[in-house]
Amino acid sequence: MAEIVIRNLRKEFGAFTAVKGSSFTIRDGEFFMLLGPSGCGKTTTLRMIAGLELPTSGEILIDGEDVSQKPASQRDIAMVFQMFALYPHLNVRRNISYPLVSQGVPKSQIAAKVAEVARILGIEDILDKPVGGLSGGDRQRVALGRAIVRNPKAFMMDEPLGALDAEFREHMAEELRALHDRMRATTVYVTHDQLEAMQMGDKIVVMNHGVVEQFGTPQEIYDHPATLFVADFIGSPAMNFLRFDGQARAGAQSIALGDTVMDLPQLQEDAAGALVLGVRPEHVTLADDALYRGRVEAAEYLGTTQIVTLSTAHGPVKARIPSGQVARVGEKVGLRLNARTLALFDANSGRAFRTAANAGVHHG
Repeated sequence: MAEIVIRNLRKEFGAFTAVKGSSFTIRDGEFFMLLGPSGCGKTTTLRMIAGLELPTSGEILIDGEDVSQKPASQRDIAMVFQMFALYPHLNVRRNISYPLVSQGVPKSQIAAKVAEVARILGIEDILDKPVGGLSGGDRQRVALGRAIVRNPKAFMMDEPLGALDAEFREHMAEELRALHDRMRATTVYVTHDQLEAMQMGDKIVVMNHGVVEQFGTPQEIYDHPATLFVADFIGSPAMNFLRFDGQARAGAQSIALGDTVMDLPQLQEDAAGALVLGVRPEHVTLADDALYRGRVEAAEYLGTTQIVTLSTAHGPVKARIPSGQVARVGEKVGLRLNARTLALFDANSGRAFRTAANAGVHHG
C-alpha cells in the first residue's frame, strides 16, 4: 500500500480554479475522506491523485515518487465510481477478472485471486450470474471486487454508495469500512455526506470553493471546527452561532455576550470586532438559574432526546436535551453553554480564534 502526499495542488480549467493550493498527507493504510458540497473541488482532487486529471501546478507523491505528470496507467491505483461501470455482457466472474486478463496474468492465478476476492466480499454464489440482473448492492460489490483483485497501491472511490437507497447505503458503508480494516488498504473516498464521512473516515479533509478548510480526525473536526463553514457543515443539527460585537485579550477566559459574561476556553490571541460564539446543540442545557435567556419556539421529539429551538437576542439556538425534560413553546428559559466546548470565530473571515481547546487544529 502507499502514503500519498499532496503539496500545493492547483487545478485550473481556463479562468476557473477548481482546486486552490491544497496540501495534506494521506498515511499508509488510512481511510481518508474528501468531504464538501457539490463543486468544492473534492472530485477534481481525487481525479488528480488518480491521474485522470493532471494538475496545473503542485506535487502528488505516492510512496515518495512524484507522479504529478504521470498518466493513470503508471500510478497503480484502482478507481470505484458511483455508477458501477461494469461490463454488462460479462458475468460477475469475468468482470472481476478483467483487469488481470488485461495484464496477462496466468489463468491459474486469476482463478485463485477471483475466488479470494469473492470470499472477502461474500459473493461466491453469484460469480456465474450476469451483472445485469443483480441488485445495486451486489453490483457495487462486483465493482469493488474488480478494484481489489489486482492489489493496487491505493483505492480511489468517488461517491461509490451514492446510487443506493438510504437504508442499504448505511449497510454498505459498514461493509466497506470492515473491508478496509481487513485489507488495511490506503483508500481515498469522496463524499458530500458528512455523516458518511464521520462514520467511515480515519481522517477528513473538508473542502469549500476549491480550498481545504480543515483536515483532521472526525472527532477533531467536530469538536474544534477551524472555520464557520466547517462548523455549519459538520453536525446534525449544525453548530449554533451567536453573533455579537465584542473584544477580549489573549489570555482571557470569558467574553461579554450582551449583558451576560460567557466563560470560554482561554484565548491564545486577541479577539475584537464582529464575533461569533459557536456551541453544539448537545452542549446547551436549559437551566432556571442561567442568566442568558431564550424563548422556546419549537420542540422536535426524537425518542431518547428532543431538539428544542429557541430564539435569543443573538440568534436562534437549538438545544439537544432529554426527551423527558419539559420545554413549553412560548416560555422563556435560561440557557447554560458548556464553557469547555465553546468556539469563537471572526465573523468576517470565518476563522476560529486560537484557544486552549483548539491549539492543535489543522487549518487548510
